[in-house]
Amino acid sequence: MATVLDRLGLGRPELRAWAMYDWANSAYQTTIIAAVFPIYFRRVVAADLPEKDALSLFASASTIAILVVAIVAPLLGAIADHAPVKKRLLAVFAGVGITSCFAMLWLTPGAWLFALSLFVIGNVGITGSIVFYEALLPHLVDASELDRVSTAGYAIGYLGGGTMLAINLLMIQKPALFGLSGADLGTRLSLAAVGLWWLIFSIPLFVSVPEPRTLAGSGREKTSLAAGARHLLATFRELRKYRNAFVFLVAFFVYNDGIQTMIKMAAIYGDTIGLESGAMITALVLSQFIGVPAAFAFGALAGRIGAKPAVYLGLGVYTLITALGYYMSTAFHFFALAVLVGLVQGGTQALSRSLFASMIPRHKSSEFFAFFGVFERYAGVLGPAVFAVVVSLSGQGRIAILAVLIFFIVGTLLLTGVDVDAGRREARFGEREMAATH
Repeated sequence: MATVLDRLGLGRPELRAWAMYDWANSAYQTTIIAAVFPIYFRRVVAADLPEKDALSLFASASTIAILVVAIVAPLLGAIADHAPVKKRLLAVFAGVGITSCFAMLWLTPGAWLFALSLFVIGNVGITGSIVFYEALLPHLVDASELDRVSTAGYAIGYLGGGTMLAINLLMIQKPALFGLSGADLGTRLSLAAVGLWWLIFSIPLFVSVPEPRTLAGSGREKTSLAAGARHLLATFRELRKYRNAFVFLVAFFVYNDGIQTMIKMAAIYGDTIGLESGAMITALVLSQFIGVPAAFAFGALAGRIGAKPAVYLGLGVYTLITALGYYMSTAFHFFALAVLVGLVQGGTQALSRSLFASMIPRHKSSEFFAFFGVFERYAGVLGPAVFAVVVSLSGQGRIAILAVLIFFIVGTLLLTGVDVDAGRREARFGEREMAATH
């Protein structure tokens, strides 16, 4: 059994505890960001708003949440590289997100401003917590384990998110099984249950994953926002010296913006074109469980053809998904697209994470990975904003979903400018240079 876990990237207790946080927070990703909340917001909470306004407001709320994290998280991430506060900051952001889930129990028809406020707060919580969760990874594994552990985290996340979404689907469609009076109460309880799931399954990380040693002392000056800003600027200047890693980060930011937009807007887009909510949620559950073996398979594929070609494959499929989304009109179409998403989503993101890690010097891994984590999670600023603008101008979600194509096309073009082998040589040279001066 231990050998199997080693091959999967889960061979040590601290690695399993780290991956369990992906299991914990993915319930928010599937139930609140991707499936249940968008549909409930559109059909119940914002039912009195015109369809165009509801769609535009939802997209704008997603953008606002990510902008908040874009401002705050880089500063806190820089502080966390110079003080032993990664787990503490992770706990603060997780607590904010968990609290917002519990508050969703009190959503009512017409309270769309309250609902969107909770959605923004929850998105800030989940996004901020993952920045510090991913910043722990370079301290847990060496370069040879990165691909396996990274894909394992995504696979475990798919399993956890899919399991919670399946339970919530049952609670909504069969409320009597849970002793509930109707689907409305079942829906609100399913949103609150995400907070409980997130809280319980976060515990292993805080118990078993050690707080990393810091790059510097943990004095008061080191933990100030001013010091954080100085560290952030220094890290950014240092990263630009590693050209291929920097270009990759820009490419990742662009194409991941497309991925995040598809995740956030799929269900509410499907609802506006008349798809049945139960079918859409079932399709999203299916995509989560398909994502478990698919994420592991992408790790194996990268071992055969390389991580960059495997990412190209994933982006090609995403381009196809977006183009087909324009023509989507039935539940079967939504199921087919959900299956395609499940096949490539986790693998594309996990290999992007490990590909970046291979092109940065090990002695800078904490600082650079914190930067990557911020780019990964606040990617999605432009996509929902473009979606909202296109819907406002055209009044059609179909045209807005087609506009997302530009992120995959531009991201792929930028990725062609990355020489992975040269990037790895730059990183090793940086390590030798560091060793020679110390």
